[in-house]
Amino acid sequence: MKAFHTIGVSRDHFVATIEIRRPPHNFFDIEMVREIAEACETLDTDPSCRAVVLAAQGSAFCAGAKLGGDSDIGDLLVKKSEAKDTGSLYHEAVRLFRTKKPIVGAIHGAAVGGGLGLALVPDLRVTCHEARFCANFTRLGFHPGFGLTVTLPALIGPSRAALMFYTSRRFTGSEAVEMGLADVLVAQNDVRSRAQALAAEIAECAPLGVVETRATLRAGLADKVLAATNIELEKQLALRQTEDFKEGVEAVNARRPAQFKGR
Repeated sequence: MKAFHTIGVSRDHFVATIEIRRPPHNFFDIEMVREIAEACETLDTDPSCRAVVLAAQGSAFCAGAKLGGDSDIGDLLVKKSEAKDTGSLYHEAVRLFRTKKPIVGAIHGAAVGGGLGLALVPDLRVTCHEARFCANFTRLGFHPGFGLTVTLPALIGPSRAALMFYTSRRFTGSEAVEMGLADVLVAQNDVRSRAQALAAEIAECAPLGVVETRATLRAGLADKVLAATNIELEKQLALRQTEDFKEGVEAVNARRPAQFKGR
């Protein structure tokens, strides 16, 4: 497998581990999501890989996008050249939902905003009490992205998804397991090893049967995410121009309450 800039890939028998390597917060951009997609697609073609673990270095699993300062959410969402658009973040995200091998997420720390969207790419999630799950978009004066308007309500139900979206509330790993957002709760130091053990258990089963069962369970998911991200991207690019978004980002970075004005 090729060398990557933002991730590492390791193997243990039938299980591959993709590790995000942008500690401590693991802020994402198009390059990182593209590299994760490329790694997953390569592993899809490798019959000796039967399951994948998605993990991360640092204190957070993925704290979403880095906002404020010189960061422009428009450049994060759509990478442009002088001539034309060269790709969007969500184009790369949809690639993740089209991959074939089962994925177990090792969510040892914060999964925030788009980082929560990335945490919902795996089929199953192992987490700990210290983890935090947060769809903080409205606290930023923004709109959910990364396909979360499809994946989150499908996982925990429309009402709980609305609670997360409308309030931007943070949920602990324990609460995430209770609400069905995560599947296994362990000590923080054991998150990755337990995720790898779960992936190894999956890998003990017949690989063709697992892949076909997964394909049935996730049938149409990537297309739903594609349709959702087309809408999400449009709304995010529009809200990026508002005073409320500027205020939301400044307030979060300054750790103060935002003073939104609805414009």
